[in-house]
Amino acid sequence: MNISGRAKIAGVVGSPVSHSLSPRLHGFWLREYGVDGAYVPLAVAPELFATALDGLRAAGFAGVNVTNPHKVAAFAIADQADDTARMAGAANLLVFCNGKVEARNTDVEGLAASLAEELGVNALRGRSVAILGAGGAARGAVLALDRLGANEIRIFARNVARTDALIAQLRKGVSAKLGSAPWSDWPLLAKNSALLVNATSGGLAGAAALDLSLDPLPAAATVCDIVYNPLETPLLKEARARGHQTIDGLGMLMHQAVPAFAAFFGATPCVTPDLRAELEKALRHG
Repeated sequence: MNISGRAKIAGVVGSPVSHSLSPRLHGFWLREYGVDGAYVPLAVAPELFATALDGLRAAGFAGVNVTNPHKVAAFAIADQADDTARMAGAANLLVFCNGKVEARNTDVEGLAASLAEELGVNALRGRSVAILGAGGAARGAVLALDRLGANEIRIFARNVARTDALIAQLRKGVSAKLGSAPWSDWPLLAKNSALLVNATSGGLAGAAALDLSLDPLPAAATVCDIVYNPLETPLLKEARARGHQTIDGLGMLMHQAVPAFAAFFGATPCVTPDLRAELEKALRHG
């Protein structure tokens, strides 16, 4: 990494942010492409988010990635937003340009690209899929699965009212049929699913594992977990033991970072096996 007085600077804002792999990911590309720039982690408390952004803009940052719990606030604070951010009601990328803040959501693109890479571009076209959770990550998952041509998307959550609200907000913007179901209906409704996506924090390092049996899932179904730390969550471990194809959250992380790096540093990077090996190494070593 080469840094001069003309370096382009960007970072990731979260609370906490020490767990983020984004600095390692962008640092890899900065070295690979010989960019005069830097990418730094920035721990910012929610109540200081707007103030921090003003300071980063004044300091000449090109922009920032945004992780929890700031994604909704990032969308709200922006001067303009792309279509995906507006649909999701959240942003994971803020670009500072010409005195304005532009909100983008690349999580949707990241998940869609990861699934297409692992399954094929048309593997989900006309198929039924299931999502666990009704938060912001689930919202992005709905948009990604719709982009890949899923015919029906069923969302399972403990809070059905929250799921219904999510569906009401997204229904007009997606082609897929959206349905909600309580967690307890999983055994009855899972049998037609070609793909299961965990969009909850269940299984995340330090969090409780999901209380969910994969017995009702068809043998040919794929199981995807957007969590990447640990790389193999309890859900994926069980799925692999049962013979299901599994997709971890690292692919989504890498692919969502491509448009961010391009916006910050002016070069469009490639997702490669070497990058994945670098991030897996970081996860193994904490």
